[in-house]
Amino acid sequence: MFIAGASRLLAKAVALALNYADAAQGWEIAVALIDLNADLGEGDYYDGELLGIVSSCNIACGGHAGDEESMRATVLLAIANAVAIGAHPSYPDREGFGRRSGYMKGDSLHASLATQINALNTIATEQGATLAHVKPHGALYNDAATDRELANIVAGAVADTVPNAALVGLPKSELQNAAVKFSLSFVVEGFVDRAYQANGQLVPRSEPGAVHESLELVLSQAVSLVGKADTLSIHGDTPGAAEIAAAVRDELQKQGVEIRAVGR
Repeated sequence: MFIAGASRLLAKAVALALNYADAAQGWEIAVALIDLNADLGEGDYYDGELLGIVSSCNIACGGHAGDEESMRATVLLAIANAVAIGAHPSYPDREGFGRRSGYMKGDSLHASLATQINALNTIATEQGATLAHVKPHGALYNDAATDRELANIVAGAVADTVPNAALVGLPKSELQNAAVKFSLSFVVEGFVDRAYQANGQLVPRSEPGAVHESLELVLSQAVSLVGKADTLSIHGDTPGAAEIAAAVRDELQKQGVEIRAVGR
């Protein structure tokens, strides 16, 4: 059962997002759109189920997780489910799963990110697919949100490898500024299952309550992000990820929000 309060809030948010115009031939309705994405190819059980629910995915490409076999398998599943494909590069820190802040900077990081993105891009191209976006993983995502040098390294690696792909990140972040600098499209991301700090950054996973465990809280947060983000993220390694994704998708659709990958 969905939480009634969250449903009422969602209905209100969607109503605000819809624009009705009295046209000569009748009513024209601008439908609210949102993308649902998930981080995949990290060895989690839920990948197959999530690819039947989300509209885009971010595939680990060797930095924190993933290898040629997992990348190819996830790309093929994404294509079969008509899910937009993106790269999910990270600090080259498999031991720490890419969640150790400040792990690397400079030319070495640029080279690693370019290698990771190129590895996935090669596999996607072989299968007739195109990388639609790049979303940094874990600590790199958080660090680059506030560190201009890191953000420029990330955006530079994207521009050097897949310049037509969008960069995904938090709104009003250094990543967004870097996307402008490197002439990249930028996709504003919101998280339905992560806690936010007062400054708009994500609560570090090392802190209690960083990942929401309550479906009520997840739905309420999804509601609050309608109209504010281009894409909503659900972490594939969260327990019950597929069920959470399905609940969010179903409720959004019931309220008239269309689930669609950015740019499609």
